[in-house]
Amino acid sequence: MSVSAAHDGVYVYAVLRAATALPKDGTGVGSPPAVLRSISQGPLAAVVSDAPPQLRARRRDLLAHQNLLMRLADEGPVLPMRFGMVAADEQSVLAQLAAEESAYAATLDRLAGRIEINVKVLPAQNALDALVAEDKSVQKLRAAARRSPGYEASVRLGEAISGALTRRAVAAGQRILRELASTARAAVPGPEVPGCVLNQSFLVDRAESEAFLLQAQSLGASFREHAEIRPAGPLPCYSFVSAEARSVLVGGK
Repeated sequence: MSVSAAHDGVYVYAVLRAATALPKDGTGVGSPPAVLRSISQGPLAAVVSDAPPQLRARRRDLLAHQNLLMRLADEGPVLPMRFGMVAADEQSVLAQLAAEESAYAATLDRLAGRIEINVKVLPAQNALDALVAEDKSVQKLRAAARRSPGYEASVRLGEAISGALTRRAVAAGQRILRELASTARAAVPGPEVPGCVLNQSFLVDRAESEAFLLQAQSLGASFREHAEIRPAGPLPCYSFVSAEARSVLVGGK
């Protein structure tokens, strides 16, 4: 399978077990929404639709893609495709399922009964009073800026405050990561996000997802003077497809 401009071909949403039923009222991306179909090869299937012309990453289509994946996950494990995956035709999809049957099946077994929760950690907002109370270097620079106000003094103070807030958030983020990782099945770092000191995804048993989110919120409350925590989920298990399987899914790109 390969990523291409979505002007023709077959849009691929997910790989799953062949016995997994499609949602009766499920629809795909595009306007009007594309009609879904499942194509099977041995024990595996792929959920596909005709690729809409001139598909772009519009909010409605991103949501349609993700909502479908979550509904499919209600029926069984799902190996999710990233938005915008287009194959030349159904035969190429079936050939890929046949060639990688063991790898796909192993990934589905690993994801069975599990979902992904993402957690981002940022420096705390409105934490200046707590910072000044604890950080002596910031206290000194603040006092100096008040005695001799000016541009340079303000810049030094601003840089010191920004650096201290970030350091406090990093330390809190590492403690949050340890706590959450201890109750998750797996954890992987995500790409760097501007403004975040931590972007981590966790593989969590579906039955434990509410408890995990509550734990994340509780940690956020405990560290509110050091960091802001932003949990998101449940999500499709995008981050827990192995590098090898992901390279196959995108045609080695």
